[in-house]
Amino acid sequence: MSRVLIAGESWVTQSTHIKGVDSFTTSSYVVGVEPLRRALEGRGHQVTHLPAHLAPAQFPGDAAALAEYDVVVLSDIGANSLQLAPEVFERARRGADRLEALRGWVGEGGGLLMIGGYLSFTGFEAKAAFRNTVLHEVLPVELLPEDDRVELPAGARAEVADAAHPALGGVDGAWPHLLGYNRVRPRAGAEVLATLNADPLVAVGAYGSGRSAVFTSDCSPHWAPEPFCEEWDGYAEVFGGLVEWLAG
Repeated sequence: MSRVLIAGESWVTQSTHIKGVDSFTTSSYVVGVEPLRRALEGRGHQVTHLPAHLAPAQFPGDAAALAEYDVVVLSDIGANSLQLAPEVFERARRGADRLEALRGWVGEGGGLLMIGGYLSFTGFEAKAAFRNTVLHEVLPVELLPEDDRVELPAGARAEVADAAHPALGGVDGAWPHLLGYNRVRPRAGAEVLATLNADPLVAVGAYGSGRSAVFTSDCSPHWAPEPFCEEWDGYAEVFGGLVEWLAG
């Protein structure tokens, strides 16, 4: 059993309804982590979910806090939400450099997985911005300086390069279609285990005494439609394999 922290995979949606000359606004809170949580818990892992709106105040800030986990997963949450704690952003006080702490933790033996989304890697309008942080060097891929999203509305299937690698969990056969991903470049020395549209989809590598991995598409809609994240047995094998490989 591994102890897994998943940060991100939640959002608040606000809608404006206009009815003639009148209008009103409604808000909703959406959690996208459930397919991933179920897959990992079904393989015996202990999962803690830190929603995106709580991450600025609660993301682990030092090695002692990170030591509570074996693997940290960042999914659809930008660098600002991890770097800018309330005391820094709202009160202009010095605080912990949490991405530096995360880099050091991986270098000492931790496992880091980044999953794609509009606020992963470089992201929508480059707002995820991990390329500008110390965490970039930990990843097994090089990030682009511009908006890196690739939308595939007709869908595309993964091409597996190394089905025997343990990080893929023994998944077999064709993968269901995916509807998009973040474009990245392979880093020298890393292993690209699967591609999408000829770009890295799953890549793994070592960083110091630790390990890092990426899955550049999503773990939930819209890039991961239901046939991928709800109906395919291979979903749990892939993400379970990644977490188990990262945990060593």
